[in-house]
Amino acid sequence: MKNVNGFVLLLATLVSCVAPKENEDKKVPIVGTWQLITGTLIEKGDTVVTDYTKNSSFIKIINETHFAFLHHDLKKGKDSTAVFSSGGGTYSLSGSVYTEQLDYCSAREWEGNKFIFAIDIANDTLIQRGVEKVESAGINRINIEKYVRVKK
Repeated sequence: MKNVNGFVLLLATLVSCVAPKENEDKKVPIVGTWQLITGTLIEKGDTVVTDYTKNSSFIKIINETHFAFLHHDLKKGKDSTAVFSSGGGTYSLSGSVYTEQLDYCSAREWEGNKFIFAIDIANDTLIQRGVEKVESAGINRINIEKYVRVKK
């Protein structure tokens, strides 16, 4: 009986000494699901602001290493506002510099591109600003997106 109690005590001591996994001890504030509220595109002097709360829904899901986005219309594709787009890949975050490597995208000419954004997270709001440049699609614009964290 003494051997069993000693073994249990030793096991409990060893388990308590195990170091936490890298991301368990610090919560990365960008990790989560984000709902896009507005998007602002500035290209060749023109500014277009899109309200993503009216006719469509756009979410971005970010875990410790990858991101994915999904965008679709709210009429289930049954009128002229029909849209569906998606994409994802890996990302890195260094301070307020958020860099996406887009590996998958329903707009295939966007695949393989890297996009660098400055981000600001305040409470449950994420704002990302950066340049989107896709030479093969003739895209060179400033993109500013405002997200809110999706609650469980």
